[in-house]
Amino acid sequence: MEGLDEEIALLRLKLATLAREHPENLELLLKGVNLLVRAVTTRYKLSPRSQEDLALNLSQLLNSVGLAILPEGSNGL
Repeated sequence: MEGLDEEIALLRLKLATLAREHPENLELLLKGVNLLVRAVTTRYKLSPRSQEDLALNLSQLLNSVGLAILPEGSNGL
């Protein structure tokens, strides 16, 4: 299980870096998010953690990616 946790942490770091440095590369960002979601889903299938924890973690991930993509002071439009 520890190896999967480390992989998830690395995927999150790489995804955040990609979003910050190349926000225009939406195709790669979406592939990264998809891979991360699959890894996290696998992790939670192997763990007794609740679905609420999974939803919270995914929400936090998507918020951090969104903040990295949108320029400062942007209202998202």
